[in-house]
Amino acid sequence: MSLVHLLLFAGLVIAASSSSPGSRLILREISDQKDKAVELNTTNFDSVLKDTPAKYAVVEFFAHWSVLRLLFTFHLNLHFWLVGFAVYLLPTEFGAGSSVGLSCKCPACRNYKPHYEKVARLFNGPDAIHPGIVLMTRVDCAMKTNTKLCDKFSVSHYPMLFWGPPTKFVSGSWEPKKDKSEILVIDDGRTAERLLNWINKQIGSSYGLDDQKFKNEHALSNLTDYNQISQAVYDVEEATAEAFDIILAHKAIKSSETSASFIRFIQLLAAHHLSRRCRKGAAEILVNYDDLCPSGNCSYEKSGGNDTLGNFPICGKDVPRGYYMFCRGSKNDTRGFSCGLWVLMHSLSVRIEDGESHFAFTTICDFVNNFFMCDECRLHFNDMCLSVKTPFKKARDFVLWVWSTHNKVNERLMKDEASLGTGDPKFPKIIWPPKELCPLCYLSSNQKSIEWDHEHVYKFLKNYYGPKLVSLYKEKSVSRSKEETISATEDLTVATNALVVPIGAALAIAIASCAFGALACYWRTQQKNRKPRRR
Repeated sequence: MSLVHLLLFAGLVIAASSSSPGSRLILREISDQKDKAVELNTTNFDSVLKDTPAKYAVVEFFAHWSVLRLLFTFHLNLHFWLVGFAVYLLPTEFGAGSSVGLSCKCPACRNYKPHYEKVARLFNGPDAIHPGIVLMTRVDCAMKTNTKLCDKFSVSHYPMLFWGPPTKFVSGSWEPKKDKSEILVIDDGRTAERLLNWINKQIGSSYGLDDQKFKNEHALSNLTDYNQISQAVYDVEEATAEAFDIILAHKAIKSSETSASFIRFIQLLAAHHLSRRCRKGAAEILVNYDDLCPSGNCSYEKSGGNDTLGNFPICGKDVPRGYYMFCRGSKNDTRGFSCGLWVLMHSLSVRIEDGESHFAFTTICDFVNNFFMCDECRLHFNDMCLSVKTPFKKARDFVLWVWSTHNKVNERLMKDEASLGTGDPKFPKIIWPPKELCPLCYLSSNQKSIEWDHEHVYKFLKNYYGPKLVSLYKEKSVSRSKEETISATEDLTVATNALVVPIGAALAIAIASCAFGALACYWRTQQKNRKPRRR
């Protein structure tokens, strides 16, 4: 063994045996810091970029060895002086390309991550300053499993940054001489300032690294822009998951009455929710409800198994995301959850059939009465429910009731917010729909009253919260294969066969809606036969 090898070995032994607890603690604190950029790899690359609500994505291709070497050198600190001395003596044996080298020769390679994270914190995560606009991601090309992925994008140096619509990356590639590609190489992102300036130029924004949360200068306040509603799909998912989490947090299923109310609402979501993953999640809760809540006594805590209600996220494990898009207010305490719930109710109302109309009405009324945590809001809504004296026979009547109820709430809040100054300046309460969106909905109007053409209002609501919302959402996607297109269409259309109900609630639901309940019983039986027995 040569002298150099002995020195190297001695340095490693000293480092391993005598590194102080303090240095290990510092290293652990550094490694425990949560990154804002999303780590992608071969297995999740397509799915993450396909499912993100963000309009744009940045993908950084890098090699982890630059960061590891920096941490490794920091951790060993002075204990590595022998190794450093040996490397210094023999630079020809341990060159820049050797895996034994202790530091990356290029400072940009070693120090770029903090710059990238400064920009990522603006756009990623529940505490993002400007959420839902740019998804910041990274791929480690030093991992052998990612080699083919990095090759598809002709990665020639580290870090190498790409920009484009998220779905353009899905099953996509990039070549240096490729013309008219929607995936662009970010040619000047060497610092956080330069990267953010590059992004600002692409989307016409003026974001800054020092921006604080909810300074939303790009709030969508143009009511005549139909494209706004395309983002409401994500907000409906967000509001559904948040409502479910509130029920879990407050352990709100406390009696047979609240249990039945919860079951009926989840049943409605399983059949008619706008999002397929929320329909699927609701159906899974219904199939397992007898086991999760025997006699209405639910187990709420999250655990390692599937034996509690908390282990069944209603819209998937990634929802809630922690922010709203279509429903985002310009201030922290405006819009958001309440807006998302209203969009959820409107989107449910336009998807039911005539025979389900009164069932849907009583289900929503009972759900708000039992599970909405704002007492004043709950009491007002309950009064409007009690004012309905005859059962709904037509889905049209229920659609118009939800619409008129929403306007009554807005009228009341308009007065309260005007007197207290608590409204959102960019999203003041209005009577819906405004003339800009539906001029035919108005027969006449003045300062005191509006005379509506209810037939045109109904057609507008059916289109706005139905096909219009779906088509605009689908336009955000790139061209896909035939199978993927079919899947995307199914994700946003009503799945009338998604209905499954626990045996204990089937009779009550069948009485409320014969056709709806019969289908529920059939699916419940089918699912129970497939479900393995618990031991």
